[in-house]
Amino acid sequence: MTTDAATRPPIDKKALLAKYIAERDKRLRPDGNDQYLRVAGTLAHYLEDPYTPRVEREPKTDHVTFAFVGGGFAGLVTGARLVEAGITDVRIVEKGGDFGGTWYWNRYPGAQCDTASMIYMPLLEETGHRPTEKYAHAPEILEQCQRIGRQYGLYDNALFHTEVESLVWEDEQNRWRITTNRGDSFTASYIGLGTGPLHVPKLPGIAGIETFKGHSFHTSRWDYDYTGGDPRGGLMTRLADKRVAIIGTGATSVQAVPHLARVCGQLYVVQRTPSSIDVRANQPIDPDWFASIATPGWQKRWLENFTANQAGGAAEEDWVMDGWTDLSRRIRAKIMQLPREEMTPRNMLAAYEDSDFEKMEEIRARVDAIVADRETAQKLKAWYRQLCKRPCFHDAYLQAFNNPNARLVDTDGKGVERITEKGFVVAGVEYEVDCIIYASGFEVGTDFTRRAGFDLTGVDGLKLSQAWAEGMKTKHGIHVHGFPNAFFVQPTQGANLISNVPHNLTEAGATIARIIRHAQDGGFKRVDVTRQAQDAWVELLLGGPGRMLGSPDCTPGYYNNEGQEPGPAAKLAVGYPAGATAYFRYLDSWRNSGTFEGLTFS
Repeated sequence: MTTDAATRPPIDKKALLAKYIAERDKRLRPDGNDQYLRVAGTLAHYLEDPYTPRVEREPKTDHVTFAFVGGGFAGLVTGARLVEAGITDVRIVEKGGDFGGTWYWNRYPGAQCDTASMIYMPLLEETGHRPTEKYAHAPEILEQCQRIGRQYGLYDNALFHTEVESLVWEDEQNRWRITTNRGDSFTASYIGLGTGPLHVPKLPGIAGIETFKGHSFHTSRWDYDYTGGDPRGGLMTRLADKRVAIIGTGATSVQAVPHLARVCGQLYVVQRTPSSIDVRANQPIDPDWFASIATPGWQKRWLENFTANQAGGAAEEDWVMDGWTDLSRRIRAKIMQLPREEMTPRNMLAAYEDSDFEKMEEIRARVDAIVADRETAQKLKAWYRQLCKRPCFHDAYLQAFNNPNARLVDTDGKGVERITEKGFVVAGVEYEVDCIIYASGFEVGTDFTRRAGFDLTGVDGLKLSQAWAEGMKTKHGIHVHGFPNAFFVQPTQGANLISNVPHNLTEAGATIARIIRHAQDGGFKRVDVTRQAQDAWVELLLGGPGRMLGSPDCTPGYYNNEGQEPGPAAKLAVGYPAGATAYFRYLDSWRNSGTFEGLTFS
């Protein structure tokens, strides 16, 4: 959505920034991440798998070449690249009942990817799958995960409904020992870790949450037996006479609310902070058009084009053309309007800020254009910079509030006061409901070992939590000194491209497969990163611009550690100083050189 610059009213930047800060201050709270509840103990029922029955099996006590923790995109792309490299003895350990990771758990109505399918869904070219629409829905993404598993034989050794409890390096044998909650105790020459940030559900720390006598569930464990319907969009007819509250208005709620508003007798959308809702403009992918562009290497080209556009590159065209690349296009256009002698860092930063202000004004104006009730519209406006929170894109969420049965319950940044036996309380008013749905997301800002559920034990008993006590330290975000034959698959300290995380994962997977193939061909048993190489990489990262998210005037969220001082470790949660495009080029050259600078093979 754009507005002609000539007719757009001038932006009072000073007043707008003051508004941002005022709205932020309403939402600041001293407990930060501690405001959320760990789903355990008496709350453990929120973790039960409603999708796949657990199958009993005998414990594994064997040996595999490569074991990977996590059956989402990270494990699948790494496993696929290993198989392509001739290393077929791969075991993926996954706590869900099938492959998919986040997409195994997220089956709530309306779930879709929010970056374009053609760059989000991995290994499309290798599997020969054409996405059906620009933003694929969850069932199609899950099916792609299963397709990868079948095509590369990854089901053969996989352990589902299994959680790793320990990984211990056995130095004399140059191998890892893995134990699990299913009694397994097997070994692996190499391990990979791709547990990701979106798999441990969290609940809001609301007083009385255990006292509610109605029905409740977390969106990652959607109860279709209660609601009716199915993940493919079947109407949730069992809610027709129900009063339902959904607590949370992030990306999950934005997608689920339109489906709930269509069927609930009464829907309360409980909001602490509104999301920014830009145009999604989803549409089917034309088969003939797709055939014309899907020539060899097409997905790699599309990945590179998106990254170049969204991450400040200089692509001549924008093939994806979405909300992620829109802001970058605007910023580049403003910078290019500057006379050459005025292209200073200060002026370029001002161009960035001006573009952001304009974009967010348009997003707020979109609310007024869609939502009929003026008071509701005002409360749905996001008063912060676009990247203070992960931006949302949808063409039915705002419209849902025009339904007479859908009501926004805005808490003015305070959140729900308490849960009662009959419902929830906001500002002293009790709302009686039959069902509470928690759209409160996953743990992101907690320690890696807490989210993973285990703590690696490396050389001489060194724990990963000890090695990272002052913050993450790696080379490429993949290798950690003191933990031989172990590989991390995630974006931080690599490209750190958060707008399209799968691009990070596919590049890491290709790199790991190349390293293992080199080790196997050379008869090596052990791969280490030297301390010197790791220190040099960290020093390089610290020489960059630092964290690009979490401006001081941002409203609290997981991008800025819930508004709390992130501590010294946060300065290490960065990426390659020259940007994502440069990092991917560097990594490609590094792995293809065959020397693997910084690693030792023995």
